[in-house]
Amino acid sequence: MLQVTYGGWQNVSMTRYFSDYADLCFEVFGDRVKHWLTFSDPRTMVEKGYETGLHAPGLRLQGTGLYVAAHHIIKAHAQAWHSYNNTWRSKQHGLVGISLNCDWGEPVDIDNPDDIEAAERYLQFCLGWFANPIYAGDYPQVMKDQIGTKSAEQGLEMSRLPTFSLQEKSYLKGTSDFLGLGHFTTRYITQRKYPSHQGPSYQNDRDLVELVDPNWPEMGSPWLYSVPWGFRRLLNFAQTQYGDPPIYVTESGAPQKLHCTQFCDEWRIQYLKGYINEMLKAIKDGVDIKGYTSWSLLDKFEWEKGYADKYGLYYVEFNVRNKPRYPKASVQYYKEIITASGFPNPQEVESWRLKALETCSINNQMLATGDAAETGSPLHLHLSEHLFRITLHFCCRSSRDVYFSGSN
Repeated sequence: MLQVTYGGWQNVSMTRYFSDYADLCFEVFGDRVKHWLTFSDPRTMVEKGYETGLHAPGLRLQGTGLYVAAHHIIKAHAQAWHSYNNTWRSKQHGLVGISLNCDWGEPVDIDNPDDIEAAERYLQFCLGWFANPIYAGDYPQVMKDQIGTKSAEQGLEMSRLPTFSLQEKSYLKGTSDFLGLGHFTTRYITQRKYPSHQGPSYQNDRDLVELVDPNWPEMGSPWLYSVPWGFRRLLNFAQTQYGDPPIYVTESGAPQKLHCTQFCDEWRIQYLKGYINEMLKAIKDGVDIKGYTSWSLLDKFEWEKGYADKYGLYYVEFNVRNKPRYPKASVQYYKEIITASGFPNPQEVESWRLKALETCSINNQMLATGDAAETGSPLHLHLSEHLFRITLHFCCRSSRDVYFSGSN
């Protein structure tokens, strides 16, 4: 109804409705919920909802709609934070932040100034677009310059990127108690100038091209490659760019590979090992990482992909009425990481992998023969009966708690 009546996030009135919604959540759940995310991955939300039309509400307002929607979302986030800060914090003692997803952008040629600038633009158009207003009060300068120049060349009197007033800048700055950061993969970035006469678009505004290394391991989705070293670089970038904020990694994971058995997800084990190891290195670098959440606990609905992309640590049998859940090999492996809060030594970590794969092979055989579906089977998991802890909190920071595989 908000979309039909008001045009959704194209209308600034949405900030008021969102504030009402946030206040209701704080009032009803705030006695138990102590960590709040106002929005999760708003960049994808506006790019695919208002630029490409792949996601709801399915609009294609190229080069304009996504910037307007993002502008109002940033304001709505700030209103929710101020409401909590002024009304609820003293009673509930919680924290309010936002979750922003971004891949790392590495220059194709680290000796080429154009590629270095393009990689910086990539990160600012990705992470800085939302983080900079929240931490510094305004959009990144490179976004204002790029979009402003393109807009003028397209004959527009004003930039397609909305502006914040001085009062709004002051109101926005500092409205996050922590930074939620989602990260999955990396891209190589090189500069490419797009002529303004091609028309306005998010892609053209950035003047860059994203590339991948064909040697990077594919992770079952055409956009996702395993590049652990990019994770450490993004975490360090966020630390230096936004004044050393507390960081919660809110999303990181790999989907099911095609033609692979349901339970023996060794590629996900390798992904977890590589990415968590790079995060531990970032902690050693001095990044203030408070926790890590694997994406995701269960196979579930994934944007426009529906149930095709399976990111879960637990396999869900969607074709059975009561939707039974079964642990994949990564469950056993991830439990060991949580228990050790890292990687003790190479020999023990390898034993985790072998044990997990041995268990999953048995589980696959049982599922194939139908034994796993029997009532009382140890494989059958009801979440109401068993809560699997998926968040790592790092308390110990000494070198003995961190195992570095490969080079630093």
